[in-house]
Amino acid sequence: MTTRFYLFFAAAITDALDGLIARLTNQKTVLGTFLDPLADKFLLVTSYILFSISGIIPTWLTITLISRDIILVTGWVVLYFVAHTAKVEPSLFGKIATAMQLILIWYVLLNINMPNLPGSKNSLVRITTLCTVFSGLHYIYRGITQTNA
Repeated sequence: MTTRFYLFFAAAITDALDGLIARLTNQKTVLGTFLDPLADKFLLVTSYILFSISGIIPTWLTITLISRDIILVTGWVVLYFVAHTAKVEPSLFGKIATAMQLILIWYVLLNINMPNLPGSKNSLVRITTLCTVFSGLHYIYRGITQTNA
């Protein structure tokens, strides 16, 4: 296994343990609820950019992923100024999209180390793209309904 596999594995495990421990010990903070998803996004976006530069993941998928996040942040700012609320809850579709993005990275890392891995990266790329786009559209819909309420 390569160093990048172990680094990603360590980052993912420590992130999961951090969140689990915070929930179990009721140590949730406002700062933590902001920084944890930010750290997750940083890990994902960095991985996608590096794998796109290496030609392992299509560049258009990385652009789709980053564009969705930029649209969501922009929508959050607009929602804050229009509806005077900054509370945006993660949706099930957003969680599924993030899970698929992580699964694709895991698959790519495993496939680098075990080239005969069963399954198709192209199928995972398509599923990840659909989940990412659908969740982005769902967040836009939720934002529009909140501003009209």
